[in-house]
Amino acid sequence: MDDLINLLQWPAMAITLLAAWLVGSEHHRRRKLGFWCFLGSNALWVAWGLHDQAWALIILQLCLVVTNLRGAVRNDDDSKK
Repeated sequence: MDDLINLLQWPAMAITLLAAWLVGSEHHRRRKLGFWCFLGSNALWVAWGLHDQAWALIILQLCLVVTNLRGAVRNDDDSKK
């Protein structure tokens, strides 16, 4: 089980990079998908951090959840203009 938890950091990293790429897009749908990818990566990082007791990483990810939710909402607002 420890090996599986340790492997979480690799998809978390890949999804974080994908999310950053998508959020930088000019297309509304790609940006929206990017914020959802960020939220998914936040969950993976928290799971990995809990296992490794990386408390600063967990707090960082929880703060990033707030910023990602804000970005998703603002992205929706921008699409209505």
